[in-house]
Amino acid sequence: MNNSWRTKYPLYRLFWAGIDLLYPPLCGGCAKSGARWCEDCKKNVVPIPDLKCEICGLAQLKEGICLSCQKALPAFQSSQSWVVFEGPIRKALHRIKYRQDLGLGDALAAEMLDYVNNLNWHIDMVIPVPLEKKRFKERGYNQVGLIARPLALAKNWNYAPRSLKRAKETVSQVGLSADERKKNVHSAFVADSRKVAGKSILVVGDVSTTGQP
Repeated sequence: MNNSWRTKYPLYRLFWAGIDLLYPPLCGGCAKSGARWCEDCKKNVVPIPDLKCEICGLAQLKEGICLSCQKALPAFQSSQSWVVFEGPIRKALHRIKYRQDLGLGDALAAEMLDYVNNLNWHIDMVIPVPLEKKRFKERGYNQVGLIARPLALAKNWNYAPRSLKRAKETVSQVGLSADERKKNVHSAFVADSRKVAGKSILVVGDVSTTGQP
């Protein structure tokens, strides 16, 4: 059995550690010097409540499946979030997206590993939610991929960003209601059936507001 994958993730982490030596980093959550993700920010992230829908992952008052998912069962098997989008994690994701802090994706992925391991999901392929062509051209990278790729490396999952493409441009989801968000992304993505058929796919996004794609 080829075990070369076991060295890929440590080498990836070593690469960013080397970059940190050359260019001392600032924390993505508080801008403190010395680490890409400092100990204080690690402690100050807000965990998702234990009581949440088994499918969409949104907080609720009891265990099981929420009324919304019971009425209209989503196409996906489960949607889960690592932490609440506030405080240092909000600042960190904005720093990755708007400040080109590429190494921060590796630091956040490393913090997410325990959470991902506890999900006990069988995954064949990891795909980051693709950006619109205009935004990708402006940034030069997909910020979600900066987190999804090291996660895939750490778990020995196939990373296949080109297996999902945008079929149409959409407006920003910021400020839209739940129904408007659903309409906005309806038929916006097309998967390559030759690559994804019969596989368990983990689609990684940066923020989930409604628990729906």
